Parts: sequence; C-alpha cells; structure tokens
Amino acid sequence: MTSPPLTSGHSLTSGHRFDGERHWAAAIELGFTRREEPAGSMTRLTRARHQGPLRVQRPFYPEPRGVEGEAGSCHVYLLHPPGGLVSGDALSIGAEVGPGARALITTPAANKLYRADSHGVAWAQHTKLRVQAGGELEWLPQETIAFDGSRGVQSTELALEKEARCLGWEVLALGRPAGELPFVSGHLEQRFSLTRDGRPLWHERQLLDPTHPRFSGRWGQGGASVQATLWAVGLDDEAGAVAMLREALPASPRWAVTLRQGVLLLRYLGDERNEAWALCQAAWMRLRPLLLGREACVPRIWMT
Repeated sequence: MTSPPLTSGHSLTSGHRFDGERHWAAAIELGFTRREEPAGSMTRLTRARHQGPLRVQRPFYPEPRGVEGEAGSCHVYLLHPPGGLVSGDALSIGAEVGPGARALITTPAANKLYRADSHGVAWAQHTKLRVQAGGELEWLPQETIAFDGSRGVQSTELALEKEARCLGWEVLALGRPAGELPFVSGHLEQRFSLTRDGRPLWHERQLLDPTHPRFSGRWGQGGASVQATLWAVGLDDEAGAVAMLREALPASPRWAVTLRQGVLLLRYLGDERNEAWALCQAAWMRLRPLLLGREACVPRIWMT
C-alpha cells in the first residue's frame, strides 16, 4: 500500500487539545484483490485497516455476472460518522486496486467542511488511489459542501499502472445559498494529481479565497458557488467519447469536456448543486460502458 501511515505522523491523542495545536486524525486503507472462485473470477475487499472514525460497510455485489461468470465491480461505501470536517481534523484515505480487480467506492452522504474555529485551525483531507495493471476503479463520492469560513486542504492523488482504468469525480458546493449563508470568508485549497506508470498526466492546484479578485472575476471563478470535475482514463476511443458527451448531455455554457494526454475531463461551473450532480451521473452512465464494457449500476445508497 502506497498510502501514508495511518496516523500520518501524529498521535490520535493530540485531539484532546483545544487550542491552535488541536489535531484529530482518522485514516483508512482499502485493498481489492481479484480471485478465481468456482463460480468465476471475483473482486474481494482483502484489506480494510482503519483508525479513528472512518469505516466501510460490507462489500456489495449488485452487478450481474458476465457471460464467462466474471463478477462486476465490488461496491464499497466509505463511512465517516461525524459527517464532516472541523478544525484540526486530518483524514487520510488510501485505496489500492490489484491487477485485474474491479472496485467502485462511494459515500452515503455529502461531506461537510465546517467553519474554522476561533484559532483559524485548518482541516485536511488527503486521498491516495492506486490502480495496478488491468485494474478498474470508480471513485464516486457524493458532493462536498464547504461552509462559510471553512479553511483546509483537499488533495487527491491517482497512480495508474499500465492498462489500468479509472473514472471519478469531485463535486464541490461553496456556502449554503438556500439558507442565505454564502461563502464569503475562508480559504480552501484543492490539489489533483494523476500519473500513469509514474509519468504525470494531470496536475493542478486550485485556491478558493472569496476575498481574491479571481473568485468573482469572469476570468476565474466568476462568483460561481458550485464546481465539479469528472475524469476518465483508459478509454479506447477518447475522441469518440468526447463527441458522444457533447452530443448526449444537455447543452449548457456551464460545462465543457476536453481531452489532454489521455485524460478526459468534464468541468462544471455554476450555482446548482443538483445540476452538477445530475450532469456527472449522466456522464458516468454513458462513459462506463465505453470504459469498462459494462452498463452503469447505480449504488443503492444514492437512492436512500
């Protein structure tokens, strides 16, 4: 497993502090392995180590077996019982998909990034995903909601080996406009990194500071309160997939799809969280058959 040690170099007991040095750590490491069984090959969750309030439910297998008896993806729901991050929280999430294994990871609810405390202590969430040769990973968390005054860093690192395939998304909503609580203070940093056999394919860093001109400028965030990024890597016909999405999804100036170095990226920038989620789900349902050769199987947890 390439993810950092579960405690990330900090003692979980440090969370008992209530000053600017507070720190609550939680971590989980997941491992998926393809196994040959009497009924056919199947992906098993073979590692689930955790510390602090991060858990997974038992794996689900809602997809029908293929013509040769091979099972579909192993569906896993990542649980964080507190429901969000407060000052001092430090979440470390690691998942490794072995050769030929198939995994789909999602969450049961939105992740909330709460307002920083009086000391301005930040939170942190670091995710490391690795897919070995011939493996398949779908990383489909439900949306993240950043409350006004939230401060922290979110990073996502994806390491793919030869012939690995990956499809995922991140949906971020800033503030709570319905409650007339817009995102007018705070500081968020998002980092994305994707490599294939160690070679960088996609690397970006985004700062979200509502006091910076970029946040409201038309050349930047444009005052939008919702953004989303969907990626797909490993498509056989990349240009055809881009054309298909442009034709199939509802036309709107709020989204666009591009292709760079074998990475398909769909971006949304607007003000409707439901619209962003629906767009990503619709794109996923159309891309999955092209990328994985199987129809989309919507996780049951999204319908509860």
